[in-house]
Amino acid sequence: MKRIIKFFNREQNLLFHIIATIIVIIFGIKFNINQIEWLFVSLAIVLVITSELMNSAIELTVDLYTRKYNDLARIAKDTAAAAVLVSAITSVFIGMYVFLPKIIDIFSK
Repeated sequence: MKRIIKFFNREQNLLFHIIATIIVIIFGIKFNINQIEWLFVSLAIVLVITSELMNSAIELTVDLYTRKYNDLARIAKDTAAAAVLVSAITSVFIGMYVFLPKIIDIFSK
């Protein structure tokens, strides 16, 4: 348990994504989304968490290799972080596609 807590203390962005995942799953259940929508939501979740894990692995590997400033190390870290950002933005659009019509439907009644 201590290692898990230590991991999430170091990887706060991953913790944020896991909390967001829990919220999205609750919304999916509440709005009774269909199988295709669950597929899109699940793929979005996996995409973001996988890219966050890869980002962490790249950052830790770069840090293991060098503690000194290195332009290539910065580029590697920034590129990995950009991959997380792209996956997160893609997931937001998927979430809007799945949930926005349902939210609008609630307010239009």
